[in-house]
Amino acid sequence: MPQKLSPSVRALFEGKNFAHVATVMKDGSPQVTAVWIDIDDQDRILVNTAEGRTKPHNVRRDPRVAVSIFDQADPYHAAFIRGRVVEVTREGAEEHIDKLSDKYLGIPVYRDHHPDRPRVIFVIEAEHVREMS
Repeated sequence: MPQKLSPSVRALFEGKNFAHVATVMKDGSPQVTAVWIDIDDQDRILVNTAEGRTKPHNVRRDPRVAVSIFDQADPYHAAFIRGRVVEVTREGAEEHIDKLSDKYLGIPVYRDHHPDRPRVIFVIEAEHVREMS
């Protein structure tokens, strides 16, 4: 059952904070990547990446993920989430990476124009949320 996120956890995802996303490798070991992060109006966490990278391979095989995020201005305010990727979509992914680029870099166009590596969005539902503040 997806968990609702508290307003202070939502604020972490809405702010200019980096996150770490862990996926599960084929051998069961964790793979962790620092990512730009977003959230939708249903408390689902959004991660934008490119096809051909390790993350998409991993989540299609095993949708379990963990996300760690902290406030860049106050690292003692953090959230630790375990959940599942419930959708991997290309729909809106190019526009979404531009939105994230504007959020993190102040540059409204970031698109990675590699026809062999289109962008995808992971939609993650939180199953367990722990907050530290």
